Amino acid sequence: MFYVLSKLGFLFLRPSNALILAMLVGAGLRFLGWRRRGAELIGFALLLLVICAWTGVPTLMLRPLEQRFSVPANPDRLAPAGILVLGGVVDTDLSTELGTRELTDGAERLIVAAELAKRYPEARVLLSGGSNGVFVNDDLAESVIARDLLIEFGVPAERITIEDRSRNTHENAEFSFAAVEPTPQEQWLLVTSAFHMPRAVGTFRAAGWNGIVAWPVDYRNGADTDWLGGRTAAEGLMMTDMAVREWIGLVAYRFAGYTGALLPRP
Repeated sequence: MFYVLSKLGFLFLRPSNALILAMLVGAGLRFLGWRRRGAELIGFALLLLVICAWTGVPTLMLRPLEQRFSVPANPDRLAPAGILVLGGVVDTDLSTELGTRELTDGAERLIVAAELAKRYPEARVLLSGGSNGVFVNDDLAESVIARDLLIEFGVPAERITIEDRSRNTHENAEFSFAAVEPTPQEQWLLVTSAFHMPRAVGTFRAAGWNGIVAWPVDYRNGADTDWLGGRTAAEGLMMTDMAVREWIGLVAYRFAGYTGALLPRP
């Protein structure tokens, strides 16, 4: 139920949707005779839309998340028991419909997983991710498609374990723990997008993963903030949606008890 409510709720909380809806409500108010109130709402929503689309505000919202954790400074000193790769790399709806392997913007997670599997040949690889469906799960699980791709990348099939039921980060942590039963002494590299890493680390720690080592990938920002003209409107709104979703997720997970801190530390 938490998963369904979060998906449906964010349809309305997503800034790119909410601001357009606000302008439509403003137009409706003007039509019904509240012309001033309607114009104010339209103007305010339009201003926020421009700020989110064409300024550095999305960067400022994402940067604290992306810079919270970094790749280990001395990776050659690590001896991980496993490499844990979170879902978010496969569009299961399109993959099922077209009979192909349709990857998303987060596909770097899978590429880095293959590189880490080569760097640490003794480590197991755990792929965590089920279907993207909200109400039904008739699609192929992400982890099944990702496993096939990793095998084609040269990772031996016997090293790969899949967890194919999870649909969000909380389920990733719970179901993955049950799938491999890591000991407190084991070190596991956690591979996910940099902006998602704080929530992922906090959730996995709360689920009992004591040896989690963050390995962030898929960065969306550099060190500089381009305040004007640095991206298209679509890119700016996408980054705004991404940042707002993640901050809402951190608050919701803390409130639900899925993580022990609002913004987990390294």
